[in-house]
Amino acid sequence: MSPSKVTFLGTGTSQGIPMIACACPVCQSTDERDKRLRVSIHIEIGGKSFIIDTGPDFRQQVLRAGIKRLDAVLFTHEHKDHTAGMDDVRGFNFHQQSSIPLYARAQVIEQLKREFAYAFGDNKYPGVPEIDVYEIDGKPFTVQGITIQPIFVKHYYLDVLGFRFGNFAYVTDANSIAPGEQEKLRNLDVLVINALRKTTHVSHFTLAEALELIAELQPKQAYITHISHQMGLHAEVQKELPPNVSLAYDGLVINQ
Repeated sequence: MSPSKVTFLGTGTSQGIPMIACACPVCQSTDERDKRLRVSIHIEIGGKSFIIDTGPDFRQQVLRAGIKRLDAVLFTHEHKDHTAGMDDVRGFNFHQQSSIPLYARAQVIEQLKREFAYAFGDNKYPGVPEIDVYEIDGKPFTVQGITIQPIFVKHYYLDVLGFRFGNFAYVTDANSIAPGEQEKLRNLDVLVINALRKTTHVSHFTLAEALELIAELQPKQAYITHISHQMGLHAEVQKELPPNVSLAYDGLVINQ
């Protein structure tokens, strides 16, 4: 099953745009598409509401998008710009009167236990996040009737998970994808993939590298996310892209 609606909650890299103390043209831009919170996405599928990654801007993103229900959180990896906002699932705990399922690899769960130890203790303080944690790896898994295919990608030496829902796939924080994992990204209607900037980076695709991979995988439409201020102004970079490729921006909605 593919999502009926996808909302980009954040499309920026770990420091967001504008970046603190930066006076570059992108950080000073008045184009709202150049203002990027940390990367995250909301997926509506089969009547369910999923969010991938809860970065430092999670609360602001959920409020801005008007998300009223959360059925599960999926984590790509353990870096702080993808996990730091987990505590704010408390709002959904209160509203839904239920715990929130979290799906992540073992190493991510261990990091969450260190960072949010108070949510995992035997004698929890009143008001801490109520969560149910489920370990996933490379095998397809089901969340409330929705089957999800993980895709392993490399973020320098770190394993990161992308996720495929039907004919939609989301890959962030990658600089290489093994051929066998690339096969899981074929025959897509929509591919979301990261590209940090135009110049080489140790742990992220460049724009040229992402475009090369898109040309190989041939999705009907592709969107670039996890963008830094070094990429350039949204309006200018968009003009350089093929017809089936767009820079994502915060608040962008895809209806399928």
